[in-house]
Amino acid sequence: MSRAYNFCAGPAILPEPVLQQARDEMLNWNNSGMSVMEMSHRGEDFIRIAETAENDFRELAGISDDYAVLFMQGGASSQFSCIPLNLLGDKPSADYINTGIWSEKAIAEAKRYGDVNIAASSRDSGFTTIPDQSVWQTDANAAYLHYTPNETIGGLEYDFIPDGGNVPLVADMSSTILSRPLDVSKFGMIYAGAQKNIGPSGLVVVVIRKDLLGKARKETPTMMNYQIFADNGSMYNTPATFSWYLAGLVFKWLKAQGGVQAMGEINARKAKKLYDFIDTNDFYGNPIDHRFRSWMNIPFTLADDALNGEFLKGADARGLLNLKGHRSVGGMRASIYNALPEAGVDALVQYMAEFAKERG
Repeated sequence: MSRAYNFCAGPAILPEPVLQQARDEMLNWNNSGMSVMEMSHRGEDFIRIAETAENDFRELAGISDDYAVLFMQGGASSQFSCIPLNLLGDKPSADYINTGIWSEKAIAEAKRYGDVNIAASSRDSGFTTIPDQSVWQTDANAAYLHYTPNETIGGLEYDFIPDGGNVPLVADMSSTILSRPLDVSKFGMIYAGAQKNIGPSGLVVVVIRKDLLGKARKETPTMMNYQIFADNGSMYNTPATFSWYLAGLVFKWLKAQGGVQAMGEINARKAKKLYDFIDTNDFYGNPIDHRFRSWMNIPFTLADDALNGEFLKGADARGLLNLKGHRSVGGMRASIYNALPEAGVDALVQYMAEFAKERG
């Protein structure tokens, strides 16, 4: 059976060469006689895998020695608690921007540990736009300013990096990490769940400026303390070794594609193809402010919701999988991460055109 085009928001499609290499190395990595899943995380073999993965990630993302890179567990949602526990310190509150479901989840969790100032929100627009930064009511004394550059569920994405002034900028980049070039130096901290552009689920990568370490509250659990992870090379306990290994293979694959500059050009083309078709066909719609449309997650609706089931059934039959929109917003959603080839977008557009012609 040939590989399908998987448009799932996460766990998402992985590059086929990565899966093939993992298959070939499954029983015997580098003539070690072991699978990576069987190795000691303290052994030379895995230490080499881990160090290579971190170095390749740093090279791809342009991360300087001013930042620690942590490979943690629990996905990005675990960071909703880790961030206030580690970064609030003696500050009275933190600033958050609310642009969708993932922002709201981060806000709700942060409120368990301190005061949260919602400096701006696009809830009144139905989360279809980003408030202009000129109207944000931020606090110069805040511990940090948190935002979600791309709302995976709603398909809403910032086209700018907020200016936090002297307040550290914290970003949930789960959906956009490594999808295009990024100036990491503008951030105090970046975190990203792996299951979209990095690797399999379970792993979360944290990039944190070293001067922000060592501020954790005394009640912070050891396994949520950034300083502990930094001091122990992310191996205070047994890490998610196989996920870390697969992430490393993805980093190698990205480098072979030309890095994030080349990937950004490809991703821009993919998104433009799909949005251009949606905008020129009355059968389909996308509610997001054009300026803030996501490159990675493209929601769309049909002219008649009663046709949704038929559309999905036909898509599945053509190997166009996981196009059903999130239950909170309905409709369809095409997640077109790095590993989704341009041919997959072409196939989706062709199917959408055929379906509109037959049912429109």
